Amino acid sequence: MRWFWVDRFEEFVRCQRAVAIKAVTLAEEHLHDHFPGAAIVPNALVLEGLAQTAGILVVDAIDYRRRVVLAKVGKSEFQFDAVPGDVLRFEVEIVELSEEGSVVTATSSVAGRPHGEAELFFGHIPPGEAVPKLFSNDQFNRWLDNLGIFKVAREMDGTPVAPGRVQVEE
Repeated sequence: MRWFWVDRFEEFVRCQRAVAIKAVTLAEEHLHDHFPGAAIVPNALVLEGLAQTAGILVVDAIDYRRRVVLAKVGKSEFQFDAVPGDVLRFEVEIVELSEEGSVVTATSSVAGRPHGEAELFFGHIPPGEAVPKLFSNDQFNRWLDNLGIFKVAREMDGTPVAPGRVQVEE
C-alpha cells in the first residue's frame, strides 16, 4: 500500500518552493491505532508529508533524471500535535541543489500557527540503481494532476507549467 500525505498543492514554483495541504480526518487508519482514545497524527507522518512535498519539488527541479530519496532528516521540531479537523499546510524551499543531492527547508502550520520545521536531505540516484521506479509516466502525471499541481505550477518566470510534461527516466 502506498500512503500519500499530500491532498493538494496550493503553490509550486519550479526549482524554488512549494506549498501543499493535508487535511487530517478520523477516516485515517493510523489515528485509531497510534494512541487509542487520543487521536493524533504521529510527527513521523507529518515529516513524511513534508518529504513528499519536497521530493516532488526536487525531482521536478532536476527534470526527473534521477530517483529522489529522503536520505536524512537533519533536524525536526514540533510545537504541538496535529489532530482530526486540523489542516496541515506544508511549505518547502530548496536551499541547495546538485546532481547528487539536495537540501530543503520545510515547515508545517495549522491555521497559521507554526506547527513544525525540518531540514531534509535528499539523495539523487541514477535510474536503475537500487531504487525501483514506483510509477509509470502516465500514473505519475495523473497523480500530480489529481493533486492540483498543474493548476498552480509555475516556472520561475511565472509562466504556467504544462500538464503531462513529466517524463521519468527508465
